Amino acid sequence: MRLTTWNVNGIRNPFGYQPWNAARTFPAMFDILGSDIVVMQELKIQRKDLRDDMVMIDGWDCYFSLPRHKKGYSGVGVYTRNATCAPIKAEEGLLGVLPSALGQPYCELPEAHRIGGYPSEQQVAELGVDPTLLDAEGRCVVVEFPAFVLLGVYSPANSNGMRDDFRYGFICALDCRIRNLVAAGKRVVLVGDLNVSRDELDSAGAAEDMKKMGITHEEYISTPNRRIFNQLIIEGEVIGKRDSGRERGVLWDTTRAFHPERKGMYTHWEQKINARPGNFGSRIDFVLVSTDMKSWIRDADIQEGLLGSDHCPVFVDFWDDVQCDDKNIKLVDTMSPVGIFQNGLRQKEWRVQDIPAFSAKRLPEFDKRRSIKSMFSAVPAKKPQGSQPTNSMASKSKAEANSASAMPSLPSNDAEEHPEPSSTESHAEMDRSSLKEHKRKPSSPVKTKPLKKQKTDAEAPKAKGQQSLKGFFSKTTASPAKSAATEDSERSRQELGGATTPAAQQPGTGPKADPPPRYETPEPPNGSQLSANDTENTISPASAISISPSHINAKLAAVEQNQKSWSTLFSRPVAPLCEGHKEPCKTMQTKKKGSNQGRSFWMCARPLGPSGNKEKGTQWRCPTFVWSSDWQPGKADKAESDVG
Repeated sequence: MRLTTWNVNGIRNPFGYQPWNAARTFPAMFDILGSDIVVMQELKIQRKDLRDDMVMIDGWDCYFSLPRHKKGYSGVGVYTRNATCAPIKAEEGLLGVLPSALGQPYCELPEAHRIGGYPSEQQVAELGVDPTLLDAEGRCVVVEFPAFVLLGVYSPANSNGMRDDFRYGFICALDCRIRNLVAAGKRVVLVGDLNVSRDELDSAGAAEDMKKMGITHEEYISTPNRRIFNQLIIEGEVIGKRDSGRERGVLWDTTRAFHPERKGMYTHWEQKINARPGNFGSRIDFVLVSTDMKSWIRDADIQEGLLGSDHCPVFVDFWDDVQCDDKNIKLVDTMSPVGIFQNGLRQKEWRVQDIPAFSAKRLPEFDKRRSIKSMFSAVPAKKPQGSQPTNSMASKSKAEANSASAMPSLPSNDAEEHPEPSSTESHAEMDRSSLKEHKRKPSSPVKTKPLKKQKTDAEAPKAKGQQSLKGFFSKTTASPAKSAATEDSERSRQELGGATTPAAQQPGTGPKADPPPRYETPEPPNGSQLSANDTENTISPASAISISPSHINAKLAAVEQNQKSWSTLFSRPVAPLCEGHKEPCKTMQTKKKGSNQGRSFWMCARPLGPSGNKEKGTQWRCPTFVWSSDWQPGKADKAESDVG
């Protein structure tokens, strides 16, 4: 069995990266992770944003703690695979003050329905933080299995000192709840993004931070949040006497225990400085277990090669057989309610009715819903015999019969090759057929006014034999010019309603279609020069207008110059080359408050190295820095050519 924790930086964020973007589904993601329990942090959604593909996942149950007030902020989710584990209780928040599904706060529920370990009134008062606000930010999901109590946590980050009191109160509440659970005789597993590192080994920038702040190693280890965290961990470094009530550590750092001397084992990298390629990061994501669960862990590690967030997944693998209460048992037997598994074999099937009320599948918007798989697996109801077709079906059959009788008879080979059209298609075909027959009926000679040639771009409906767009623009052979007498005779026949030449004999013409305009002057026959009289009779007034090649070239040049001007205006500026690698720089914008806030600048595009500093003569980021307002490509190129 595997348990994985991952700060995804947005619940759908990983789907933009390999390998998650191949299927873009949560079951596929869980299969790639190979986990039975997946704990996600920083979901950045609210309850109204939950969708079927997040909740109604076949074979999985899920529990969410989402922020009540802030949008796109924090959020913790726990997914459990039904085939291997099933929680018996689930809650939201550290202090148990939020209302449960029964309407009461979790801490006030009967003993059989609550997890326990809630801080006392005195302990809550010592936090110095409103307990409701602390639990309402969507930072903790507590799930209990018969084997242990799982806490999925997203601890507040260090926000430049703006929320130090809230951050300190949260880690104090976390320490208090865990110690209370351990004192009650329960095993505890703490996983998630705790936003605190143990020591310098877990932070690439620790030495630089200590130098900037002017503090020693002892002072660095003794910062308030780090001191509480190290007192919670077994073998955590604590300077001086331990605090009252924290006389011993109660949780075991699984990843560090399996890799005690490993350097660069980081789980988070700053995206703003592109620190991941150079592995300039910190280890702030943990899987911590109770002391008596040491023998349960088979392996623990990070998965720094899996992209999709500014964090990487961290996992632990459990042994199939574990030592529990001096007995050697199958782990799956104690990961589900009593009677579900026995000796590693399933005895009962998982049911939605048996899951805790806090499950997302029990929410009103998802309760009594079925997944697509269950919908198709259901047995359809049998149709009673002797039932009459509905009115809609009867009317549909009648419409099909009427349309079939109105359809013109088709040749036998067409009837065999084409399927029978629907009623809607039949009516459409009937209308088109009647329209064609109406057009083809010979009418008595009626004097009509000659149609005036339209000057607009609108064309008549396409008639049979009309040219396609491709044929219109293709080069055609010039036909002999008609004389004025021929044109007059044709116009007379049109006025008398006489028959015209069939469309099949003259492609590109129709009953009401105007001949396409010709923009090129016909070539003289046999390359000879035409007389003035022949030219006057042959060339139409529209084609008589001559445009000189120089005029056309001038027009094209003006259009091209206009396009270049717009392209120059909207195109990205030419990037300068960095000093260390002679590669194009990248542009950034100053976010720090001050006189330069909002200004853009150029810097080396390479990532920071392991030292976290700009370096000369290495493969990492060099010290190149140029304000965008000072960068002038033309002068720079001229200066380089002068030097050369």
